[in-house]
Amino acid sequence: MSRSMGGMSLDQRLAPPPDAPTRPPGPAAAAAPPARRRARRLTSRAGLLRLISPVAVLILWQAVSEAGLISRQKLPPPTEIWQTAVGLVTTSSPAYGTLQGAMLISLQRVAIGFAAGALVSLALAVAAGLSRLGESTIDPLMQMLRTLPLFGLIPVFIVWFGIGETPKLTLIAIGAAIPLYLNTFSGIRNVDARLGELGQVLHLSRTELIRDIVLPGALPQVLVGLRQSLGVAWLALVVAEQVNASAGLGFMISQATQFLRNDVIFVALLVYCALGLLTDALVRLLERRALAWRRGFLAS
Repeated sequence: MSRSMGGMSLDQRLAPPPDAPTRPPGPAAAAAPPARRRARRLTSRAGLLRLISPVAVLILWQAVSEAGLISRQKLPPPTEIWQTAVGLVTTSSPAYGTLQGAMLISLQRVAIGFAAGALVSLALAVAAGLSRLGESTIDPLMQMLRTLPLFGLIPVFIVWFGIGETPKLTLIAIGAAIPLYLNTFSGIRNVDARLGELGQVLHLSRTELIRDIVLPGALPQVLVGLRQSLGVAWLALVVAEQVNASAGLGFMISQATQFLRNDVIFVALLVYCALGLLTDALVRLLERRALAWRRGFLAS
């Protein structure tokens, strides 16, 4: 019995026998397209609702500046910041360069640093989560690394790697690796034990158990860690680009600080926010696609 089932996939083992009677599609199947349309409407409405608070903040910000409650030099109004942003996009400043050029350089740094940190952290989390020996050897080191401040690592990285791109990318990679490792490790360890018992009943091998039960069960926690890691990666980029950078959004902020251009500083900060929200939205989209089965648990 176990040998005949050993070569079958999990879906084949859970599928009904071929001679099982088939039933005609019921009301639930007929209602599937309307349910999908309703889910899309709810998603669109949720996206619009998420814009309410940022728009309200911008309106309040503009009103405070127009009323003169805060100096325009200290807190430029959104209209002035918009004009500055348009100027940085359409013209190349000798001090700042172009806004789109700085964005591309910062995006490249985040992409490389985050990819390196995510790959290493996922591999370490799987090794620590699936093995007692891996937990004993890997987890203490990751917990120690978690407590180190990013600012404290900058002088060490400069001594080790110089002032080029390597210390910046390493800082981003470490910042992104920690949340993803912690969430992935926790997700693997918190998989329902009854699913493991189901795998034993179905005579799954260890590889099949990990592939078909453990990793899918840990996926919600992994995606949470992915969102947190992207946020930390952008924060680490802000720190990294303040040190010996010759291009990027952080370099633009450093230059604007010397010239007392708060409007340029706010442009760069808002671009950081926009890019962070964009990457978070991409992960949320991935989460909705990968965890579509959870929609029935969400209240409208």
